[in-house]
Amino acid sequence: MTKRVLMAPLLLAGLYLGACGTGKKLEVAQGQNAELTEQNRQLKSKVSSLNNDLNSCAASQKSCSDELAQVKADNKHFQDRLAMTNAVLKEQADIMHQIQNKVDDALADFKSKGVEVYFDKGLVHVAMEDKLLYKSGSSKLGKDGKDALTHLAGVLNGYPNLKVIVLGNTDDVKFKNGMDNWTLSTERANGVVRVLEDEGNMNPTRITAAGKGKYNPIAENNTEENRSKNRRTDIILNPDLDKLWESVDK
Repeated sequence: MTKRVLMAPLLLAGLYLGACGTGKKLEVAQGQNAELTEQNRQLKSKVSSLNNDLNSCAASQKSCSDELAQVKADNKHFQDRLAMTNAVLKEQADIMHQIQNKVDDALADFKSKGVEVYFDKGLVHVAMEDKLLYKSGSSKLGKDGKDALTHLAGVLNGYPNLKVIVLGNTDDVKFKNGMDNWTLSTERANGVVRVLEDEGNMNPTRITAAGKGKYNPIAENNTEENRSKNRRTDIILNPDLDKLWESVDK
């Protein structure tokens, strides 16, 4: 009986101590669980943030891909336009060289009388000296000048889209009869236009006449030879620019 009485407190003490140990373990376990729960929450938050970043990158990549595709399409469009324009330019250059050769042949008999045909910057120039076209100080054309111009018109009529500029030029010597160089150069250009229209049967809408007076010299007006070079009429043949601009506008 006495032994049972003594054992009871010991059992209670053991149970108490065991309960205390279990409580501490439970407390530690709960703390660890709370820590793991927080870590899990943080990881989920990071995963969510990374997913958002991934979606943002994907959207940005799509936007960049779309922009790149548009740039490539625009580049192809401009490359096609450039190729078309270059093709038109080459075609016009070939035509102008063809015209140069034909004009050169048509005016071959007038070369020794002061005619020069040359190609410069896409244009064909026909330079006619004063001695071929006019008497000194006059705007009236002589027979040789008219013959040369009708030969030229015969070539130009085969190219109806070609534009023609007739530019009169003089030296710097003033005239005693009161006519100034501006007037003389303009009248000479007008005289050439009249022959091209009336005797060469050219459409006047494609011809422009202008006078530069003494302000377009090709040599210094310091000798009679140089002044003779400056007394000339330039006939400038222009390609079909309408076709060129049409290719650019497209």
